[in-house]
Amino acid sequence: MRRRTKIICTIGPASNDFDTLNAMYEAGMNVARINMSHATHEDAARTIGWIKTLNRKTKYPVPVLIDTQGPEIRTAKRDHPLVLRKGTEVVLIPELSDYHGPVTSRLEVQFEGLKGAVSAGDTIVLDNGLINLKVSNQNPAAIRCMVLDDGVIGSRKHINIPGVHINLPSITSKDRDDVKFGLELDVDFIAQSFVRSHDDVAKMRELLNHRNHGIHVVAKIENREGATNIESIAETADGLMVARGDLGIETDIATLPNLQRQLVRSSFKSGRRCIVATHLLESMVEHPIPTRAEVTDVANAIYEGVDAVMLSAETSIGEHPVKAVEQLAEIALASERFPDLGFARELAAQSDKQNIARSALELAARISASGIVVITRRGITADLVTNCGPTDVPIFAFSNLSQVRRRLMLNRGVYAHRTAFSNNPEKTIQTALSVLRQREGLGSEDRVVVISDVLAAGPVDAIQLRSVGGVSTE
Repeated sequence: MRRRTKIICTIGPASNDFDTLNAMYEAGMNVARINMSHATHEDAARTIGWIKTLNRKTKYPVPVLIDTQGPEIRTAKRDHPLVLRKGTEVVLIPELSDYHGPVTSRLEVQFEGLKGAVSAGDTIVLDNGLINLKVSNQNPAAIRCMVLDDGVIGSRKHINIPGVHINLPSITSKDRDDVKFGLELDVDFIAQSFVRSHDDVAKMRELLNHRNHGIHVVAKIENREGATNIESIAETADGLMVARGDLGIETDIATLPNLQRQLVRSSFKSGRRCIVATHLLESMVEHPIPTRAEVTDVANAIYEGVDAVMLSAETSIGEHPVKAVEQLAEIALASERFPDLGFARELAAQSDKQNIARSALELAARISASGIVVITRRGITADLVTNCGPTDVPIFAFSNLSQVRRRLMLNRGVYAHRTAFSNNPEKTIQTALSVLRQREGLGSEDRVVVISDVLAAGPVDAIQLRSVGGVSTE
């Protein structure tokens, strides 16, 4: 049984070497994520170099996704963690500040996002909710707070102010530098953090279009504003990420499962790729097995039919990065044996091309085809078939462009190959069928549905029924 749900792995100190990356690929990694909130350009270049080396030997390529920091606020880098005690005072000050006021503890932070945004009585949340502060007062140089929870705060930890709009640009100067860097190294996806409206995505597209048209933008939904505007965001982005870390702080955590389901349904309705991220197997940062609750959480994401599930700390700084990938792959395979929730039936698109893709899937189901073969230059036809949510038949995508092949590896149930296209459509199809026999293990008598715009003269799509041995069964 082929696993349909893809696995995204965040690369960090625990995994940024070739042997570990290779082991993670063998365990089931499909996409490599680089979190630019933590990685330097040197770190990221090393990772991308290892991935390119890995892709020379693998059956399927591993695309690279870089995740921008976005308009977020974090604590500054620290040489040693800061211990905070409930009932004591802490002062939040700008990085590299020379503040010398009387205080028990001081915490350097990225201050611009906080300045003027908080008022006395507001709650500031540190490190994804582990420590909460209540604002006592503020001035242009510092924000004085009362500590509400015991805890230890380290370097570069998240800061949230639930319900407060942070007055920072949607794409920061750091993001611009990171995106430029990613384009120079031929990355495949940009995950845009803290997307609040479709205008944010439009600005990212404007930045990309100056340099490259092939990069796909994944909008990270991390706050109530983004969730409220999900329909217009989905229409503008290529994919959505349900980023549950910040989302669980910025919204009522009790309703987070409901919100996740709503966001996943919106992605299906719009025909966009969908990723569920954060805390999937968080206990495996330290332990070799997940909790039962984590297994159930992952299974629910699989039942929802998402394209991919993402590991963060589990593979970037965890003690068991390869085991975490193995476990996630096993859960996905086991969960895919059950029907998903059928959100693909809510797909709104009714274009001729989308209806042809739906017809190809229906034909494949009626004849129990061994696969749907998609001959595609830019990957659009493969996306249209993915939108229909096939559960019982794999999608074998063939493109003559390496970048298209890589980025299709995010699509649920797609197994992508690169082949040369001929001016003779029949020769192109025969090449694809040969790959199915040699690399996918299909037999000559197996039947597949072929969909492509290279089967007929002119810009139209056509469907054929073929045996993998090469004979048309129309």
